[in-house]
Formats: sequence, structure tokens, C-alpha cells
Amino acid sequence: MNEQCLYGAIEGGGTKFVCAVARSPSEILESAVIGTRDAAATLNECVTFFANAQQRHGAIAAFGFSCFGPLDLRPESAGYGRMMATPKPGWSRADVVGPLRHAFDVPIALDTDVAGAALAEWQLGAGRGCGSLAYVTVGTGIGAAVVPQPAAPLMHAEMGHIPVRRHPRDGDFKGLCPFHADCLEGLASGPTILDRWGTTLDALPEDHECFSILASYLGQLAAVIALTHSVERIVFGGGVMANPALIAHVRSWTSGYLNGYLEPLNDADRWERYICSPALGHRAGLTGSVLLAMSARQRER
Repeated sequence: MNEQCLYGAIEGGGTKFVCAVARSPSEILESAVIGTRDAAATLNECVTFFANAQQRHGAIAAFGFSCFGPLDLRPESAGYGRMMATPKPGWSRADVVGPLRHAFDVPIALDTDVAGAALAEWQLGAGRGCGSLAYVTVGTGIGAAVVPQPAAPLMHAEMGHIPVRRHPRDGDFKGLCPFHADCLEGLASGPTILDRWGTTLDALPEDHECFSILASYLGQLAAVIALTHSVERIVFGGGVMANPALIAHVRSWTSGYLNGYLEPLNDADRWERYICSPALGHRAGLTGSVLLAMSARQRER
């Protein structure tokens, strides 16, 4: 691969978009953070960043775009590259790749934001040496992806919307998902913390009930992933998981749900390796986008 190629990378989240021009995952030449507004305004600002960056650094050879979803990722679909129904105002049915495609005549690889982070952690982070990995992001929304991905899925995974059993002390909270009454994202994402307790997780003491309540839901997801995908590692990232106290609660609840059923996990020392924080930290999503761009460029050669 030509090491002099320049790659455009976008990590698109519900709160912010991070754009970068890079030569490799470890060589970021320039980056910018763009607040997530409606689709047209946000994507146009991304295009402007890359157009200006090209004048300073040279032509971009390919783009990698890891975006929040749900997305139509079926290449044969007439709606490929469009957002599907989403609670995010101004984004349902938006053409996510259209503005980039119209402005730059280069390959564009699109995937979900969590899939980009999963790819990065698998190849360069906490999952190096593992045959498989699941990445879960807990922030404005909740998403999860498994790598390597199954061939020709119906659509990308939407694990943030799995139904979960209520925590005994959480029966009065109605949930925030407009689609499902008792789904994971509606009960354990960042906005639910603010709605229940009027503040962020970092402002609450470590013995607060919120840690047990959130972990009870996230532990259900981890148990489902372990049982259905049998991955070698589960990485929990995202803004909510930046609080280091939460992941220990997630391990405990996951272990409780599985109750010794998966024998390879019955070694107590295994849990800290099996459910862990991202080795790449907040850089996982953008790193994955660079890797996507490099793959897109390679496929065109």
C-alpha cells in the first residue's frame, strides 16, 4: 500500500462528529470536532473541513466513515448509505454518504460507529491476538458490534435495542426510547442518567444505586453476547463507561446472569480480561475510520 496516501476519516456520533486527515491510524495530520446538529448542517461542515484540509495536505485517496445508526449498509439496496428510522431529530432517512460522494470522487467505506471502534480495538487495541471481539459503546445511545462480522447480515446489529428485564429498583422509570418501552438504550444510555438523577454519572458517589441499575442492564447485554456470539473479549467504551467504577459492576452482573454456565469463564481471574475497557480509549472510533478508508483504497487498486 502506498504509504503516502492521505485518508479522510469521520467518526459520527449522536453528540459530535470527529473529522481527520491521516496517513495511517498513528499519523493524524489534522482533525476537527463538529457538534452534531441536523444532517445537512453537520455533513456540510464535514465536507468543508476536508475540502480545506486538501488544500493544506494534498488530495484525499479514500474516506472511512463510522457513523451512528441505524444505517442501510446493503450495497444492493436503493437506500444504501442512508440513515434509517432514528430518534435523532433531523436524521431519519438522511443520505449520510451523499455529500461526501458529491464533493470527492474517491472510494468511501461506511459502517456504524461501533463497528469502526470494534475493528480498531480488534486489530490495534484490547483485542489484539483474539480471534473475535465485541465492542459496546454506552453514551448518548448504546450500540454493539462483533468482529469479524457475519457474512451478508440482514442489517448491522442493533443490540442497544434488545429488551431487558427491569432492575427491582427501577420500576418507575418509563424509559427514553421512543420505539421500545424496556430496551437497553432506553434504560441505560447517558440521557437516562440525567433524566433519572438530574446529573451525570461522574457527579454521583460510587455507592449510588445508579451503578447497580445501569450495570444490571449492561450485564444482560454482555451475557447475551457471550451466549450468542461466544467472542473472546467484550470491550465497553463510550462516554458513560469512562467512569472506571462502572465496568466492575458490569462484570459482576454478567457473571451473576451466566451463573457458571459458560465454563471457560469460570476462572475468576478471567473476568477482568474478558470484559475490559478500550485500549485505544476515545481514539477507537476514529482509528477504525482510518482503517476503513485504508481498506476502501486497497479494494480499488
